[in-house]
Amino acid sequence: MSEKAIGRSAELTFRRITALNVCEVCELSGTLSEQQQGFVADNGMSIAEGFCSDNAWFRAVYADETLVGFVMVHIGSDWDDGIECPGAYLWRLMIAGQFQGLGFGRRVVGKVVEELRAQGMNELFTSYGEGPGGPEAFYRRLGFEPTGGRLGEDDEETEVVLTFS
Repeated sequence: MSEKAIGRSAELTFRRITALNVCEVCELSGTLSEQQQGFVADNGMSIAEGFCSDNAWFRAVYADETLVGFVMVHIGSDWDDGIECPGAYLWRLMIAGQFQGLGFGRRVVGKVVEELRAQGMNELFTSYGEGPGGPEAFYRRLGFEPTGGRLGEDDEETEVVLTFS
């Protein structure tokens, strides 16, 4: 099956990171362009941070049986993980380079929103760095709006929120 065909018809599922897939999930980071790597944290580091947080939920993203990405959501606030969001925060979203442009990122955010809605939430926050190759246009297409907040050690990231009902 071609990569394009996978994007059109594949069932998208979230699966736990286990000893059987952790190396493959970590290797996905190497599929990003050098420019993108400046905006997306390494999956290995993300998995480590997720295991260190009481409030992180993270999964490998599969299209049918093909690993295509990684997602991590943070709900609540831990004094020691650096996330101080009043609700749900899309901490990490990564789609492997060869699977970008096939709708997986949009579908992942949609599935996260469905789950949050089922839990009675109506907002999803995230942040991104600005510049060439950055994800600003992606998040704006999905309906995320700037909050006016800046995040990161040097306020280098723009905070945005998606409101849904």
